[in-house]
Amino acid sequence: MPMDGVTFHLIAHELNALLAGGRVDKITQPERDEVIITVRSQGDNHNLLLSASAGCARAHITKIKKSNPLEPPNLCMLMRKHLIGGRIRFVRQALSDRILEIGIDHIDELGDQNEKTIVCEFMGKHSNIILINKDGRIMESARRVNEAMSSVREVLPGLMYTRPPEHGKMPFDALDEKALSNALSSSSGLLSKTLSGIISGLSAPLSRELAFRVSGNEDARLEDISVGAVSPLIIREMNSILSSPSPSVQLNDNEEAMDLLAFEYKSRASFQKKHFPTLSEAIDNFYYTRDLAERMKQKSAAVHKVIKNNIDRLEKKIALQLEALEGGEHMEEYRIKGELLSACPHLVKKGAKTVFIPNYYDEALTPLEIQLDEKLNATANAQKYFKLYRKAQSAKKLAEEQRLLAQEELIYLEGQMENLTKCTDESSLWELRSELVKLGYIKDTSTRRQVKALPPSSPFQYTAPDGTEIFVGRNNLQNEKLTFSAEPNEWWMHVKDAPGSHVIIKSENPTDETMLFAAKLTAKHSSLSAGSNVPVDYTRRKFVKKPSGSKPGFVIYTHQRTVFVSPE
Repeated sequence: MPMDGVTFHLIAHELNALLAGGRVDKITQPERDEVIITVRSQGDNHNLLLSASAGCARAHITKIKKSNPLEPPNLCMLMRKHLIGGRIRFVRQALSDRILEIGIDHIDELGDQNEKTIVCEFMGKHSNIILINKDGRIMESARRVNEAMSSVREVLPGLMYTRPPEHGKMPFDALDEKALSNALSSSSGLLSKTLSGIISGLSAPLSRELAFRVSGNEDARLEDISVGAVSPLIIREMNSILSSPSPSVQLNDNEEAMDLLAFEYKSRASFQKKHFPTLSEAIDNFYYTRDLAERMKQKSAAVHKVIKNNIDRLEKKIALQLEALEGGEHMEEYRIKGELLSACPHLVKKGAKTVFIPNYYDEALTPLEIQLDEKLNATANAQKYFKLYRKAQSAKKLAEEQRLLAQEELIYLEGQMENLTKCTDESSLWELRSELVKLGYIKDTSTRRQVKALPPSSPFQYTAPDGTEIFVGRNNLQNEKLTFSAEPNEWWMHVKDAPGSHVIIKSENPTDETMLFAAKLTAKHSSLSAGSNVPVDYTRRKFVKKPSGSKPGFVIYTHQRTVFVSPE
């Protein structure tokens, strides 16, 4: 279910009951479009997260800790100056829409009582967080909107704040039976589509749920129902939804989060769900992984582009070198022609452009036609062919050397592309990026906004059925640390002849079941994760070596055996 007006109505009531009267103790802005306000209320600290992310705009209490930039943005600094120490007056919804207003009383620098309001507009790519003073003027916002960006409404410091244009729909929390009946009577088609078109704050899933509740059919049509009988039922069910939230996260067969539900969906009674005591906890649970993945995708986009461009460059380079190697097939032909001319100069007539000489490299001694430079004698023509032979020989050798170097670099970059998919936090992404900077793939710009020193990233950690710990590296730096900090007789795994993670089994004598479990993890954390029957090499850690001068993450190993598994 999208974060629609009804969901924000419920979360506003929940936040107001928890935070009203609370003191603002701390404000951070971990992302350009995300603010976290720590409020001391009801004897505890609560982190209120306000996110204007295009795909995950929301407001709720969070327990997730995030790192912050070294230099806070303007919005964060202004909020700290004007709001810290203030008291939350209210958290409320505006216009029965996806807009939350947070009123805060505080003492200004002159010692006078003052008021500020944080307006959170959660509207997809137009989402914003805006700080407004007592007079209704904009002090700052997460996103500044100028005239070139919007001819309808500018959002800039110093301008008067105006709410987004209203849609002229009926408010879901104050429905009038007569008005609703008239609107339904003048419409046709699907009841759910009509409801979302005439009532504010209703998402398509909620409209379908209402249709199901009042008619027993999500796809009920207005032509097939009694509008007069359905209108009061819609109001009753809407009031029931608003008065009895039942937050949960809908799960799929693999128990993965599929949807966020703010109340009990009767149309989804048979679906598996995980219930939460508060809507904030449900939102925090549902959006954490999704928001993290979205932000990591945004932050890794530039690195992904650099790696992809270099992979494309190397593939073209290797293709050209293969063409050069194929062109070297004429090399032996040049040598044979030179030797034949040297052996039979008497067959070359002065001024001749071609000559046929028996090819003594052919058992049948078939005459070979040789092109000549009529200005040169037989010996000079032979030397010309020998020169072409040496040139082709050198070109072939150089092309092969360059191809091998390019192939080695390509394998490295394909491994980095695979490592990029494992970056689930800023630390692992920063380590990968730093490695590319050191190798010259990315320019290290000192003007880029700095972040606080991030803690070292940690490898993935799994537990086998018998309790044995298994560690899986996320990037080259982790792979090397993980491998060469392991005990000599512990087991090491890597997918065969393909990019993938280094895997360490923290046991010298693991069971066959644990070895199989680790092999499946190795296949999963590799570029072959989408395949089946993946070859995985395993050996003792003491047989794994790093060649001097090799790229990060590159190792060689011996005494290995191979097992074929399906990724898990």
